[in-house]
Formats: sequence, structure tokens, C-alpha cells
Amino acid sequence: MNGPHDMGGQQNFGRVVAEKDEPYFHHAWERRTLGLVVAMGGTGTWNLDMSRSARESLPPAQYLASSYYEIWIEGLRKLLVAHGLATAEELERGRALVPPVALKRTIAAGDVAAALARGGPTQRTAARPARFKPGDNVRTRNIHPGTHTRLPRYCRDKPGTIVRLHGAHVFPDSNALGKGEDPQWLYTVRFDARELWGPDTTASAVHADLFEPYLQPA
Repeated sequence: MNGPHDMGGQQNFGRVVAEKDEPYFHHAWERRTLGLVVAMGGTGTWNLDMSRSARESLPPAQYLASSYYEIWIEGLRKLLVAHGLATAEELERGRALVPPVALKRTIAAGDVAAALARGGPTQRTAARPARFKPGDNVRTRNIHPGTHTRLPRYCRDKPGTIVRLHGAHVFPDSNALGKGEDPQWLYTVRFDARELWGPDTTASAVHADLFEPYLQPA
């Protein structure tokens, strides 16, 4: 999706200034938002890629005017309505208006730490051999899907070199649409920075982890 979240290489947004001794949360509601997103993710109603896609699909003006956790809570609101767990009216009023929907599972507060420590490994068994190997020259495809993708705009239709193979992993583009995990080979691709940014760049190279469907032989 060519949305406002895909900001790599865009100009006029200013420098990224790190906040010294920045706290995990600046406001109490941010802590609550993280808890809600983790709790709802634990129900299994949607997957991580669906959650990312919901945040990315916010209108550009809203996305750019929102803070990090404001984007998270708005993405969660979209998912709740889309999956029939709440109505827009309920979210507006802040209370349930209809009986609750049964969930696949729930995660208890005492189990959160262990669940987060386990994480959600994405490595899977591949259905076919890897098409590329380290040292191969490739070119990224020039695609502009209207849904979730992990191929940044600034890396599209660019020549690069495979430097590492990471095994097969859940393919986010398919998983975000609820079409299954469709495991695909994942590579680290090295790009000459001048191929991405032109001759004015001061960088030498950029490395990006990209899935096989994004790549073609050079």
C-alpha cells in the first residue's frame, strides 16, 4: 500500500530527533492502548499483518497528524468494527449495546509476560527451493498493491545483490488479507545507495529484507 506510513526517502519531514531518557509511555492512555492491542491480538481474531494493515490504511491526513499510539488505537477500532466485535456506535458511546461475541480464546493478565517472551515465530517450511542465492544480482518488481506489502516504495524497480538467505517465512502480503500464510523465501538485498537516492546521497549502501515474490533476476 502506498500510504503515509511508507516514508522512506521522503523529504521535508525534518530530522529524527531522539528524546533523551525517553520513557516507554508519555501518557497513561498509551500504556492502556498497548495492553488493549496485545489482549485483542491474543484472541486470534486477526493476525499481526492484519493489525499492521489496519494502521496503514488510515487516511493520510489523520495518520500524519496522529501520534504513535493514536495510530494504534485507531487501527484497533477499525479491526473491532470490521470483525463484528463492536459497532461504531458502541465505540463512540464507550459501552456495549448488544450481547458480546464469543472469542476463539482469551489471554489472562498473568499469562501476558510469558506469551510476549515466546513471541510469534514466522519461519515456516518452504513449498519449493529458493530461487536465489547470495551473490545473485536481482531487480525488485515495480508493484503498487492497494493492500499491505513489505516492499518499500523507494526500493521498487531497483537493482540489488542478494547477500543473505533467511529461510522461508509467513508472507505478509497474503497473511494481511486472511488468505493464509503462503510461506516465501526471505532475503537480505544490498542496494547501492546511489541507485535509490541518486548521486547526491552521502550513504554507501542500504540493506533491506525482502521476500522472493518482490524479486526477479537482474
